[in-house]
Amino acid sequence: MAQIVVIGNQTYKKRNVFAVWIGLPFITLGIYSYVWIYKVNDEARRFLGDESIRPALSVLAFIPGALLIIPPFVTVYRTGKRIARMEAAAGSPNRAEPVVGLVLAFVLGLYKLYYQDHLNGLWDRYLWSGNVAPPALPPPPPPPPRWP
Repeated sequence: MAQIVVIGNQTYKKRNVFAVWIGLPFITLGIYSYVWIYKVNDEARRFLGDESIRPALSVLAFIPGALLIIPPFVTVYRTGKRIARMEAAAGSPNRAEPVVGLVLAFVLGLYKLYYQDHLNGLWDRYLWSGNVAPPALPPPPPPPPRWP
């Protein structure tokens, strides 16, 4: 069962790595894999305050994008980069390596186990330290000026 972690006014889930990797995808005939990729990217968007992260596009890279072969692997790599950014923002010395996640995608889909383990470590930092505020992130750059 997932454990709820509250950071600031946002909630995140510490999930069982084996349930994410094999249990729930097996029970739901693979549907949970898409739900998981959406939820992880949504957590990254909220944690980092980066509105350019589009969780639905990550899911689309897997469903129709799999016909082109490349998009799912791009999503696996970018998800790893987002998790590493989350760990960097939280000051974690142990960071996910997107290349490792990409290689593990070719080995029984182990990237989910690897990435969820890193996310759980990040949430543990907040549970153990009692931090309640999200990390201080620099403000996003201003948008470019629009011409009429």
